[in-house]
Amino acid sequence: MPGIQSTFLAMDTEEGVEVVWNELHFTDKKAFKAHEEKIKTMFEQLVVVDHPNIVKLHKYWLDVKDSKARVIFITEYVSSGSLKQFLKKTKKNHKAMNARAWKRWCTQILSALSFLHSCDPPIIHGNLTSDTIFIQHNGLIKIGSAIPDDLRSPIRIEREEQRNLHFFPPEYGHVADGTAVDIFSFGMCALEMAVLEIQSNGDSRVSEEAIARARHSLDDPNMRDFILGCLLLNPDKRPTAHNLLFHQVLFEVHSLKLLAAHCFINNQYLMPENVVEENTKWLDLNMVMAEIRLEGRPAVQWRYSEVSFLELDKFLEDVRNGIYPLMNFAATRPQLLPRALSQPQEDPQKAKTPTPEPFDVETRK
Repeated sequence: MPGIQSTFLAMDTEEGVEVVWNELHFTDKKAFKAHEEKIKTMFEQLVVVDHPNIVKLHKYWLDVKDSKARVIFITEYVSSGSLKQFLKKTKKNHKAMNARAWKRWCTQILSALSFLHSCDPPIIHGNLTSDTIFIQHNGLIKIGSAIPDDLRSPIRIEREEQRNLHFFPPEYGHVADGTAVDIFSFGMCALEMAVLEIQSNGDSRVSEEAIARARHSLDDPNMRDFILGCLLLNPDKRPTAHNLLFHQVLFEVHSLKLLAAHCFINNQYLMPENVVEENTKWLDLNMVMAEIRLEGRPAVQWRYSEVSFLELDKFLEDVRNGIYPLMNFAATRPQLLPRALSQPQEDPQKAKTPTPEPFDVETRK
């Protein structure tokens, strides 16, 4: 994650999974002490953020020494590379960006931003670039954990790296970051995804001319309108993440198949894990599953033999992983994030992931 001074690949011995150990260093202990309570509050918020398109922050603690301090936090390990690396590989192979993949990625990023922005208080990511968006092998997009505003001072240098400055809006640095900052950054990411690369001169800043050329190269007028809306110079006129999901370039009526899959996943605790395999084992594949009767013409029949059960299993797995979110509904807003007290400082050697409290799940149909 850009701006984190030390990052290590680590093993969670309790869960048996790889995680990332991140360290944020503060050389000025007085400055750290002045913001300590706010830092704790923000990290308590981030720990309870749980969304399939956001890198999960598992745990954090503070390590305060005589002259310096550090915040240590453990995050989910995303094994695949960043979006920028993926776009470079795609361009190297002389391939164009598939419009369907572009829409799917935009929907997932907006799903994450809409979730963060609708928390109370809203969580501003503040560092959204193609380097902090990750893509997994199955097409699942994850955005790196949001960094609290008070922790951004030690990462200003990273954030202001010349090649990434074009991701931040004109008001950046002059006013406190609001949700509109993330929308501008998202718009620049969406533009980069569409054209694969916005040319820069070596390590120097991407010029306005290069951005203008990238915008003019967009053939789809709906896509151009969508991106230009995000890149408006006036932050008050930029759309919200939630509203962008209803833009005509992304909006589509979900198929009955997708609605049924979400219903199935939400109630899967009522069924065995291998329910598709179990229920298809004894089926007569010639049996008619559905029929449309037409007047004066033979009926149209759909048989079980026409269904690929392997594809169905793969589709359900993708829905479960968050690749096809239901975005065009008035979804329940995230609950208020708790202002809990920070956990007591622990010895990093003994730090363990807390075991969830057992609870009874209703399993009756």
